[in-house]
Amino acid sequence: MPKPSATMTIVGVDVGIKVLATLSTGVVFDNPKARDKIKKKLAKQSRQLNNKTRGSKRYFKQKLRVAKIHKRISDIRCDATHKATTAISKNHAKIVIESLNVKGMMSNHKLAGAVGDANFYEFRRQLEYKSQKFGSEIVYATMFYPSTKTCSNCGHVQPMPLSVRVFDCQICRISLDRDQNAAKNLEKLGRFVIKTR
Repeated sequence: MPKPSATMTIVGVDVGIKVLATLSTGVVFDNPKARDKIKKKLAKQSRQLNNKTRGSKRYFKQKLRVAKIHKRISDIRCDATHKATTAISKNHAKIVIESLNVKGMMSNHKLAGAVGDANFYEFRRQLEYKSQKFGSEIVYATMFYPSTKTCSNCGHVQPMPLSVRVFDCQICRISLDRDQNAAKNLEKLGRFVIKTR
């Protein structure tokens, strides 16, 4: 197995909807939000497809236009995911990430579109095979691990609604971006976990 060219031994990775991933090192990978950017164009072309007579030449031409837009969205997502997962697995010896209940999140109609756009499943899949390629290892925090609710400075646990983007600790008064705080907690967890996978 190849040795990782690790610039940092352990890194916590918090994947999200607003940004693709936030690392405990402070690095942030932006979510291109491909679906949101092309949403109006896709809706227009889909409406035009619905107005065509099914099975006609114009119907198949329009269907191809819609398929091309879907392919474009997929390409933008995959490009961002490839760049992020390569950088993470290439530069860190141990990667700590949460085990997300993607199916459960997708069943919530309010979150489904944003979760699909964030590409969670593909992010994890790529991270797994690239970590093997570059010789790094992955530690999975359980979905019940309170990485977002715990202060990364003093360990105090407090409620953290989804609408609140900044973690303000009620005990030590530290103020930190919620994703950065979660990533730091995941990194701390990785220091105590020996067995992976």
